[in-house]
Amino acid sequence: MNTTAFLLVSLCCCCWLSAAQEETKKTENEDKECQTSQGSCYPDLCKLLKDFGVMQEKLRTTVEKVGVMETQLKVSENQLEELKNNERRKVIFSAALGGNGHTGPIDHDTTLIYKEVITNIGGAYNPSTGVFAAPIAGVYYFSFFYHAGGSQAKYISLFKNGQRMISSSDHQCSSDGADNGANAVTLQLEVGDQVFIRLMANTHVWDSVNHTTFNGFLLKQV
Repeated sequence: MNTTAFLLVSLCCCCWLSAAQEETKKTENEDKECQTSQGSCYPDLCKLLKDFGVMQEKLRTTVEKVGVMETQLKVSENQLEELKNNERRKVIFSAALGGNGHTGPIDHDTTLIYKEVITNIGGAYNPSTGVFAAPIAGVYYFSFFYHAGGSQAKYISLFKNGQRMISSSDHQCSSDGADNGANAVTLQLEVGDQVFIRLMANTHVWDSVNHTTFNGFLLKQV
């Protein structure tokens, strides 16, 4: 290779290296300018991202709290419904014959109407008819007490629908000034079954200050 050719090759190499170096510097400068530009165009980007993260966390916490509140509300609704059911299951009554004096003798069997209501939780006893009607199927406890003069016969019975279940009675006795009697029974009733007290024909009972009473309450729902 002659001297002229060698110089040309060397010159070309130097020019190419110089151009490459200039291109590299230009790219680096553009990157720096780009970074500087981004930094100047979005000065609150980091804060925005941080705030967004805080908002996401608050939203997640809120959703969790809403879920807890929904669960608590459901529990409260269930408890309220249970309380309502418990109230509906409370059936208790006690009533006295009322008045001051004898009821009877009457020449036919008569349903006694206990007009003096002492307790009637659940409203199952009707003081206008003397009849208890079961509002809930279950096992019930009933009792009755009477006071009467000894000079006449006493005979009363508790009926379930049309069937006599229990009775209490005493014979006429001229030497006995007063008599008392009572009885009690446990009955399984269906909804609508009726329980009442009948005074048997030609007998009597007496009341004053609630001596003669009819009572009942629900023992167990079935």
